[in-house]
Amino acid sequence: MLLLLVLTCLLVGCLAQKPHPCSSPSLLSGSLTVSTQNEKLWTYARYLYDALGQRVRIMELGSYENKSFTYDALLLFREGSMYEINKHDRTCKKKPLKTDFQPMAIPKDASLLGQVVLGTSSGPGEGLLVNTWTGDLPGKAGKFMSTVTEFGCVPISTAYHTGEFGWVVTSFFNNVLGISDPDRLNPPDFCLGGERSADEEEQTDFLSLFLKKL
Repeated sequence: MLLLLVLTCLLVGCLAQKPHPCSSPSLLSGSLTVSTQNEKLWTYARYLYDALGQRVRIMELGSYENKSFTYDALLLFREGSMYEINKHDRTCKKKPLKTDFQPMAIPKDASLLGQVVLGTSSGPGEGLLVNTWTGDLPGKAGKFMSTVTEFGCVPISTAYHTGEFGWVVTSFFNNVLGISDPDRLNPPDFCLGGERSADEEEQTDFLSLFLKKL
């Protein structure tokens, strides 16, 4: 009887806990897709994310306005540089990067929309508990909606609205804690010594990674 009472109290305590804004793991790797409401852009990418060193690498292939493309970009926020990498030709373009690093996190002022189970809660291992949040983009540029796992704050999806594309949806999958090959977050040897052009256009946001090379 005592054991039953303890278990009941624990269960009630877990259910009563309200989700709180959170930060995703500092080191993540995996895959993602980006699509737009007006169907101009669709892309698949592998990503490496290092919040400690403020480094991000995106390796993608996709379609923009019915034109296919491939792209490989390394963003070094502390250095203020972005490298466009072509491993096949062993060429590299170094560009200025003056936008701030945006960690994968739910801001403290975000509002909880709800908590749901993806899949089913009928059996162990058959469902995933996630929280969906909404809030303002940096600089009050619009609204966002993000879904992360309740345990671990691993990103599931993010959506935000733009005037040009409508809703932009990013979906994450095959996420892995850590980075198996940290060297991929450093410029390749053939990139070192490359001069930055003062005339190069700055990267201004995440979506520009998928558009400005076309």
